[in-house]
Amino acid sequence: MHPLALRTLALTRKAVLKTQAMLIFGGIGLVKRLPAQSAINLLAAAARRIGPYLGRNRVALANLAQAMPELTEAERAAIASDMWDNMARLAGEYVFLDEIFDYDPERHNEGRVEVDGRALFERLREVKRPRIFFTAHLGNFELLPIAAQTFGLEVTAMFRPPNNPYVAERILSARTTAMGHLVPSKAGAAITLARILEQGGNVGVLVDQKFINGLDTTFFGLPCLTSPLVARLARQFDCDIHPAHCIRLPGGRYRLTLEEAMEKPLDASGRIDAQALTQALNDKVEAWVRANPGQWMWFHRRWQIDKRRNA
Repeated sequence: MHPLALRTLALTRKAVLKTQAMLIFGGIGLVKRLPAQSAINLLAAAARRIGPYLGRNRVALANLAQAMPELTEAERAAIASDMWDNMARLAGEYVFLDEIFDYDPERHNEGRVEVDGRALFERLREVKRPRIFFTAHLGNFELLPIAAQTFGLEVTAMFRPPNNPYVAERILSARTTAMGHLVPSKAGAAITLARILEQGGNVGVLVDQKFINGLDTTFFGLPCLTSPLVARLARQFDCDIHPAHCIRLPGGRYRLTLEEAMEKPLDASGRIDAQALTQALNDKVEAWVRANPGQWMWFHRRWQIDKRRNA
């Protein structure tokens, strides 16, 4: 392509991305004019109406048909509708994060958030050693690093930034302020997490998305590719691995659960078995999703395997 055409294409793409970002930030500004719960409920109601007409809804329904064939079409449609509700609430809660997260360890029964694992948080805070906390795109997973900070436990979390670089920059800045240290999931992220663990720190990882060069595993009994990152870091630093997740409760409330460290399966040589451990992560996430299927992001192509990867 001619250099002038390439430059024109690049400038056009930049303009489109900036316009998208302006529309998104403008929408956020309008939402923030409303009371938090009213705005979140409004977004959720709109999402339930619009979601079924989006292309990603077909992906969600196809995934549900594969993963939970025992359900009727109506039941799967209801779960997909709940999923859009959850996604819209997640977006709205991000805007009102400071108001939503009102947990106080000294008055733990008074706010919107309840924590199952308070004593464990406090115990981990007192012992410095490398740890990995893993979770999934379930409920409001954004609250997990905030909760850790509330207990004085600093966790560096890896997250996938939006594709729009202008939106990503704004979100990274806001999240860093509210949630502590963050590491965008791109080249070099694993090295950053390794350095933190090497210093006896804590890292947080989402483990429920497809990873093109991942290990062959199953999820809901179906073949899928899963990142070996957690297993490899655990093998390198002998760190504890704690499951954590946050679900929605009725009335705009949340339950955050932190679990004791998982058992790390060993191979014949006595080292951590990366394959078995990665499968154990999938099994844990599957149990969470089965308990609250409408709070997971079914529209990801979790089970898509590129057969060319081994060609």
